[in-house]
Amino acid sequence: MGKLFGTDGIRGKANIYPMDAETALTVGRAFTLFLKNKVDKPQIIIGMDTRISGQMIAASVAAGVCSVGGDVILTGILPTPAVARLTISLNADAGIVISASHNTFFDNGIKLFLSDGTKLSDKQEAAIEEMVFNKNFEAECSSIQETGIIQYQAGPDVEYKEFLKKAIGSDFNLDGMKVVLDCSNGAASAIAPDLFREFGADVHSIFDTPDGRNINHQCGSQHPEVLSAVVKEKHADIGLAFDGDADRLIAVDERGQILTGDQLVVIGAKFLKDNGKLINNTVATTIMSNLGLSEALEKMGIQHKVSGVGDRKVMQEMLSAGAVLGGEDSGHIIYLNEHTTGDGIFAGLKLLAAINSEKKPLSELKKIMTVYPQVLINVDIKKKIDVNDVPEIKNKINTIEKNLGKRGRVLVRYSGTQPVCRIMVEGPTIEETQKYCQQIADCVKNNIG
Repeated sequence: MGKLFGTDGIRGKANIYPMDAETALTVGRAFTLFLKNKVDKPQIIIGMDTRISGQMIAASVAAGVCSVGGDVILTGILPTPAVARLTISLNADAGIVISASHNTFFDNGIKLFLSDGTKLSDKQEAAIEEMVFNKNFEAECSSIQETGIIQYQAGPDVEYKEFLKKAIGSDFNLDGMKVVLDCSNGAASAIAPDLFREFGADVHSIFDTPDGRNINHQCGSQHPEVLSAVVKEKHADIGLAFDGDADRLIAVDERGQILTGDQLVVIGAKFLKDNGKLINNTVATTIMSNLGLSEALEKMGIQHKVSGVGDRKVMQEMLSAGAVLGGEDSGHIIYLNEHTTGDGIFAGLKLLAAINSEKKPLSELKKIMTVYPQVLINVDIKKKIDVNDVPEIKNKINTIEKNLGKRGRVLVRYSGTQPVCRIMVEGPTIEETQKYCQQIADCVKNNIG
């Protein structure tokens, strides 16, 4: 893991290194010079989610781009997948999104996209990181008399919505469907409700009034409990929850039951296979996916490829296997035939297409997968130390793995974007799973917390 880049770009507390204005400016310079290896005057699109620090960081990145001769197109507030798509449609050389995804407002981040709307490889991130830390930009800046310019893109949301309409198909409609949307007070707030209404749905939207500070606060894909209650109250057919930059989706069925990203991937896999569109009969997910996902795919005769954590890793595995569907339990879902990155809004449309095709409610469709009890506990840590080098933690994990045997599994890993250790345990019962996960979490906290 690099000093700057995590599993999904650069992330940290806003106005504090590495998410301060000075570092953002340097990242803008480094990324632009990286692009200059192929193009003389790079054109870079910059969008952001709704958090209050977005304008500060976007302005700093834009200044960095212009200072070394690149041009900038600012989109304002726009979902991450929309920026990826706009990068392609405008023939830009790259895209940048200022967002900390599902984190609360005091965090922010920088996500980088190439001209084809895909995220950077580890090698490419390492090259940019090397420049950020070691390059003297004075020569490049002083030699450029005609600095780059900043333009503003008119109606980027319109272009994005038209793309989604084309991608989902002209015969798609939601007539008679009652849908509740949780926009997480984020980038989906001004787009998703109108789009679903244009498809004919009776839409009730919640958490759609961002104020810069309420993004992801007790709402969205990380906190769908309110959505669940509203779906039952409104007698809706489905509830869809996005995260702050709208690249994740978590769904709620008509009974108010919450579905995970894994369940949505399995439903999507069956839908594609039934329609002859699951190319290479393969689905890719991460090591965090529930054991029930593997079982469901096996029963359907679908190959399952497993990647490291993060949608970039899923994408790499998809490309390697020639798969067109992949995702994470957290709600990143990639339909590669239509899109280049995870898109919560589009994944929601595909889920509704599957419901329309099967003519069954979501509570029935989800029965295709048995979800094994899974508990995830996050522990704040002081330093990321290999857990195998801490005897107490290693012994605790080994003991619990022995107790579980083939009835479950343990996964302990560090967050790629935060100083957090994530402990995940699957087991035969929720009580046993919770007990074992808490034991490991306590051990981690006592030794490195």
